[in-house]
Amino acid sequence: MLRTRFTEEFGVEHPIVQGGMQWVGRAELVAAVANAGALGMITALTQPTPEDLVKEIARCRDLTDKPFGVNLTILPAITPPPYAEYRQAIIESGVTIVETAGSNPAEQVAAFKPAGVKVLHKCTSVRHALKAQQLGVDGVSIDGFECAGHPGEDDIPGLVLIPRAADELTIPIIASGGFADARGLVAALALGADGVNMGTRFMCTQESPIHDDVKKRITEAGERDTELIFRPLRNTARVASNSVSREVVAKLDDGGAFEDVRELVAGARGRQVYEEGDTELGIWSVGMVQGLINDVPTVGGLVDRIVSEAGELIRDRLGKLVAG
Repeated sequence: MLRTRFTEEFGVEHPIVQGGMQWVGRAELVAAVANAGALGMITALTQPTPEDLVKEIARCRDLTDKPFGVNLTILPAITPPPYAEYRQAIIESGVTIVETAGSNPAEQVAAFKPAGVKVLHKCTSVRHALKAQQLGVDGVSIDGFECAGHPGEDDIPGLVLIPRAADELTIPIIASGGFADARGLVAALALGADGVNMGTRFMCTQESPIHDDVKKRITEAGERDTELIFRPLRNTARVASNSVSREVVAKLDDGGAFEDVRELVAGARGRQVYEEGDTELGIWSVGMVQGLINDVPTVGGLVDRIVSEAGELIRDRLGKLVAG
């Protein structure tokens, strides 16, 4: 068993997190992660309303008695969701861990901390992590350039970003972006992190609520099979490489505006990918780490494998390298 500041502070058995994933972070996956001793996150905005989120939290509680959290991502929108109502739903449901992302967490901290909720904030830079620490978050998830979703605009890979964060921060650090196995977990701990966050790897498990054809596509893809969309708009997102994402990249590189690709990147089309299994229907998030994924295990089997192999790596391979 690996004990870190993160496992102690957040009350979980293993230093592994399944962070928020739109359309994917549902009760069946989150409960499986929790039952395996890791920390799973329901994705709040996957639920159409705060009332639906309350029901999803209750559904997760029917499936596990272990700790789990809720992800609340705040992003610019023409018509923003009722974030305050989602926050209240989380608090009134008795959830004690929240993953925040997407913007300065000051408002989230102000709401959650007085209610006794621990806040894990997702950042893509050391400067933003330091600001989050100053605001009072309990831990940060630091996302390297390899990650799926939004890697920020600095393009700093985890091998540099994680130890930089460890040098600067005093709160627990979760390394995110490029993690799928025991080697990544051990490397992250060596770099100064207190655990790892895995998104794409947990997408590709038996309990993941997405179509089997999408999981099959992940196991067949390589590390080069992603695209960075919205780069000219400085809102970069890493997604699967397909005909739609390549068209988006081409249009924006040719000077197009968001309006020129709005229909192509519609969230409803991405949801269809996960539900119907046609990976060419729209934009869908996946990380470079898919190049390390070649099976679809149960969540429990995956977590057990990572933790046991990490112990073996530390004791056997690394231990034997130490002379005397």
